[in-house]
Amino acid sequence: MKELFHKYKEVISYLVFGVATTIVNILVFFLCKDVLGIDYKISNTIGWFLSVLFAFFTNKYFVFASNHEDFGSFVREMLLFYWYRILSFVVDMALMIVMIEVLHISDFWAKMITQVVVVVLNYFFSKFLIFKKKAP
Repeated sequence: MKELFHKYKEVISYLVFGVATTIVNILVFFLCKDVLGIDYKISNTIGWFLSVLFAFFTNKYFVFASNHEDFGSFVREMLLFYWYRILSFVVDMALMIVMIEVLHISDFWAKMITQVVVVVLNYFFSKFLIFKKKAP
């Protein structure tokens, strides 16, 4: 069992922190939309921004164990992280609009569906484009 955990530690960690990030996103979204009465597009943007900030640090240090050599490499990773998260945010927002305004799916189910798509997309961005391991 221990060997299996070590073999899949990165994926397991990503799923755990991905769920935590998704919870941050969803909680902020519904807090802004339902409690504060903010439009769902703006609520989605606020939720995205705060969850990406949370995700950067958890992905960098706990999932992919990326150690920057200097401040420049830290900034580079952060910029890449935000760039690819902006791309996934565009997918997120487009899917939300289509599902809510065109397909008339409830905002709850639209949010749940988009989060599955975004989590998978973000894993590939992080693993292969942002926190990729350097060759020894």
